[in-house]
Amino acid sequence: MGEDNVPSKDHWLSIGEIAQRSGVAASALRFYEDQGLIASRRTAGNQRQYQRSTLRRIAFVQAAQRVGLALAEIRSALDSLPEDRTPTRADWSKLSKSWRSRLDDRIAELERLRDDLDTCIGCGCLSLQRCNLYNKEDRLSTRGPGARLLNVGIPEA
Repeated sequence: MGEDNVPSKDHWLSIGEIAQRSGVAASALRFYEDQGLIASRRTAGNQRQYQRSTLRRIAFVQAAQRVGLALAEIRSALDSLPEDRTPTRADWSKLSKSWRSRLDDRIAELERLRDDLDTCIGCGCLSLQRCNLYNKEDRLSTRGPGARLLNVGIPEA
């Protein structure tokens, strides 16, 4: 630590270094920052610098997105982490345990998709009277023509 408990220069990485080490494009890092998922400081030349611990936050964001969490949910989870220290394994474990039911739901939905797929392969239009994937028993015909639900798991009104 340097003066006033500010991390020394070697604890800060440029946006290019963070992008290279995380495998995330600089444009995505700027987006993450705009969304409040990560934070940077600016140099005298107005260049972004990130604490090395930001790499863990980026990995967390990527994992959470793969689970299916929305950015608002991810931001809320990150906001629950301590600001005065680098999150520990216990901190991350607590957050990831809350994803278990989400993963279980996704697994169940994928199993239903797998089991229903044989009745729909090749139809191409999803407007059959009976579509087990998107419009089972044509429930959505009152909402108009075309595929009304594009993603598995979107609740019907």
